[in-house]
Amino acid sequence: MLSELSEWFWQERRWFPEGLGWADLEDRDGRVYAKARDLWVALPIALIFLIIRQIFERMVATPLASLLGVEDTVRLKVPHSPTLESYYCNITKNPTQSSVASLCKKTGYSERQVQRWFRRRRNQDRPSLLKKFREASWRFTFYLLAFIAGLAALIDVMICTNCYIDFKINDLYPPLQTLLPSQYWYYMIELGFYGSLLFSVASDVKRKDFKEQIVHHVATILLISFSWCVNYIRCGTLIMLVHDSSDYLLESAKMFNYAGWRNACNYIFIVFAAVFIVTRLVIFPFWIIYCTWVYPVTIYKPFFGYYFFNGLLMTLQCLHIFWAILIIRIAIRFLTNNEKVDDERSDKDETDESEEEGDEEAGEKKHMKKNGPVQNGHTVHNNNHRKRQ
Repeated sequence: MLSELSEWFWQERRWFPEGLGWADLEDRDGRVYAKARDLWVALPIALIFLIIRQIFERMVATPLASLLGVEDTVRLKVPHSPTLESYYCNITKNPTQSSVASLCKKTGYSERQVQRWFRRRRNQDRPSLLKKFREASWRFTFYLLAFIAGLAALIDVMICTNCYIDFKINDLYPPLQTLLPSQYWYYMIELGFYGSLLFSVASDVKRKDFKEQIVHHVATILLISFSWCVNYIRCGTLIMLVHDSSDYLLESAKMFNYAGWRNACNYIFIVFAAVFIVTRLVIFPFWIIYCTWVYPVTIYKPFFGYYFFNGLLMTLQCLHIFWAILIIRIAIRFLTNNEKVDDERSDKDETDESEEEGDEEAGEKKHMKKNGPVQNGHTVHNNNHRKRQ
């Protein structure tokens, strides 16, 4: 059953244009080609990345954060309440007004106390500033090194300025394209890194585009794996390089933002926005996707691998447009209103304590000074005129 399914899945007509097949990717005459079994190397590399990340965050990112003045966030712990904790974990983290009233009856808390409890409980679950800085530091380091490695691989294979000339000669006719050591390691390291991101997704900082990030990681892994199996190595190298060219700028802007270096963050973000738009909205769709979508049908009939590969590329392009809208919106606010650059994907309430809570406590103190102590929203009149020791 499994052998029949594997044979059906790996049929040549499914993954290759007419006239080509797996036999054309056999090593011969000193030429070495990519093999599907090589992809298993990415699994131990992903695990190694997880270990290196832990060491990096503790030995490099944490001292760097201390040097830049980034401190760990101190959260106010909520009082123990089994009823509220059960509601928070099993039902919702944001109770409605009617639910708050019901919880007040069950716990004996006032409405304000219940609201404050949930607010502080949500704050406990939010990532600290130090955690976000360490994550941004790790990603900045990898993306920068990956970009340099991608440039080295690009120079190594001497890709032509016209992407599609190279794609036509080397990717559509795999026997003409041999695998270089620089390409091998660039592919395995990139695939291992994105695999590590999937493994650590549960512990990483979650933002509003969490689902889009998961789709991006899965599509990227599928693209890397597919282009490797059918020997679209040079086109895949160029795609990864285009993506790595702007990511390290975003992570560096985040680092400066968490450190409170507003001007540096703002200016780096503007550079990032320009690079992102040029690479993701111009080069990627009008150069790379054109090379893989439009030109191929002029020299061979479309097949499943053609649609699969370009479908993944279009999925990435849709995500690029989604993120570009967020980036342009932030950039416009900064350039027109001189507002600070802030990540719209982040939860706006991701602070140590809500300003609203501070305002409420200040209001309570002011009200107490004016009208005396308050219990359950009503003024307590002291007719004994003496202080309680």
